[in-house]
Amino acid sequence: MSDSILAELPQGCEVHADHQSLAELATLPEVDCVVSAVVGFAGIRAGYTALSAGKVLAYANKETIVVAGDLLMPLVRPGQLIPVDSEHSAIYQCIVGHRTSDVHALWLTCSGGPFYGMDRAALSKVTAADALAHPTWSMGPKITVDSASLMNKGLEVLEAYHLFEVPIDRVNVLVQRQSRIHSMVEFADGATIAQLGPSDMRIPIQYALSYPERWEAPVPRIDYCDEPEISFGRADEETFGCLALAKEAGHIGGTMPCAMNAANEVANKAFRLGLCGFLDIEGTVRRVMNNTDSVPVESVEQLMETDERAREQARKILGVGEGMA
Repeated sequence: MSDSILAELPQGCEVHADHQSLAELATLPEVDCVVSAVVGFAGIRAGYTALSAGKVLAYANKETIVVAGDLLMPLVRPGQLIPVDSEHSAIYQCIVGHRTSDVHALWLTCSGGPFYGMDRAALSKVTAADALAHPTWSMGPKITVDSASLMNKGLEVLEAYHLFEVPIDRVNVLVQRQSRIHSMVEFADGATIAQLGPSDMRIPIQYALSYPERWEAPVPRIDYCDEPEISFGRADEETFGCLALAKEAGHIGGTMPCAMNAANEVANKAFRLGLCGFLDIEGTVRRVMNNTDSVPVESVEQLMETDERAREQARKILGVGEGMA
């Protein structure tokens, strides 16, 4: 931040930067609920310290759970960890009042992104501008590219695995192009409960803040009589290999999801900057995973070291500098 901007700040305003400053904010005594919307691995320490301090964590930073779920989940008390992601908020709402032991499977819905139906030959030619044109959601650039590659859905599979204690192979990805069904829970007796609503993040954000209460709708209501037909499709893990790689990292466990996520963050940014092709994201993640020996997760410091090693590998594979990510 420049000196001129600092000079314009109100008297008494302080500026802090780095991981430790985020952690200090998350543990201030006057704070009851921490909303974490930090993009990527950078939010891990703030989430960990917030839960350690007994704060309610309303989080939109799925990478924290994907990378450090083994550390974070043992800290969580009932009602302390509220997901903000639309899909996991939907599942959370469907499970309220039910026993998690009665859950047979989860159905994570996705729009399929802007490249739904394309083959790999077509994907090899897409640009960052193409990937950023999401059909139904308005999101930040990193998550929008992750949605186009289906890596976002892979991260969400691992997030759901940690949050809801459902085996990875029972967290199913379902393409729902209209983005009206935000996810579903299938119970042992065959009954399935779905959460529907507008494609607007204000609803899950508000639910995370109001839980266990419900406030008035922050968006216009849907007249379901005027809605188009709802369709379903299967996610193509062969064409969009990032989804399969994320699941593989989850099956391996330990520090592998950390390495997978780090490689993806570097490659995602390189693609957005025009420094690599779309399919290079998947290729980079695969090569970093192949070169990583997974070990059990022990600490945040260990994960930060794993993250940096994987980033360095990814930068070498892509031929980009350290300023990348």
